[in-house]
Amino acid sequence: MSSAGGAREGARREFGEGVLGRVTAVVYWYLIVEALLVVAALPGAVASLFLERTPGNAPLFALCLVPVGPAVSATLFALRDRTRAEGLTPASSFWQGYRLNWADALKVWVPGLVVGVVILLGLANVGAGGVPGWYAGALVTIGAGLALWLVNALVIVSFFAFRTRDVVRLAAHFLGARPLVTLGSLSLLVLATGIVALTTEALFGLFAVVWLALVLRNARPLLADVENRFTGES
Repeated sequence: MSSAGGAREGARREFGEGVLGRVTAVVYWYLIVEALLVVAALPGAVASLFLERTPGNAPLFALCLVPVGPAVSATLFALRDRTRAEGLTPASSFWQGYRLNWADALKVWVPGLVVGVVILLGLANVGAGGVPGWYAGALVTIGAGLALWLVNALVIVSFFAFRTRDVVRLAAHFLGARPLVTLGSLSLLVLATGIVALTTEALFGLFAVVWLALVLRNARPLLADVENRFTGES
């Protein structure tokens, strides 16, 4: 190869590995993973459009949300895999994560949805039938704890193959063992709730991959603890 040809090849390689190339690769990875997240959750999302927003439909809404758990787990897996993959293969990473984790994700996600429905129905009945007002505060507190536990559980099942009962215990353990992670998760849940309340679920869904990237970043100390203390890996 001539020196001029080598210089051109070096310039192309430098451009592809430069700031613009890296930014383009990240944007591409996020866009593909977001699209796949939407596709994986789409059946339930479409079905929910035909339901009235009433407390009585909470069980049906929960049923529509069932596909979201495995989709979130696959997204977390793909986002972490971006720095480990040998090529620009976000779709392969997503579907690998889905295939590996869908069953474990459902084992924590579905019970969480069931408990969430019970809490929502309880809140809907506050003030009726002699239910005291303070009961609402207790239910909201329990619901917040459930949401934080679910975040931890989905993060853990996305990267580790533990038994379900071990995931349940670890997710609860790290709520107190990693208070900064828990506080960060709470802030992200408040952010998500605010976005949905002020706009729509659809708009939040379009940027869900960014929110999940923040969840993953916030959970790094938790993942490091699990890896170092419970798997023997480093």
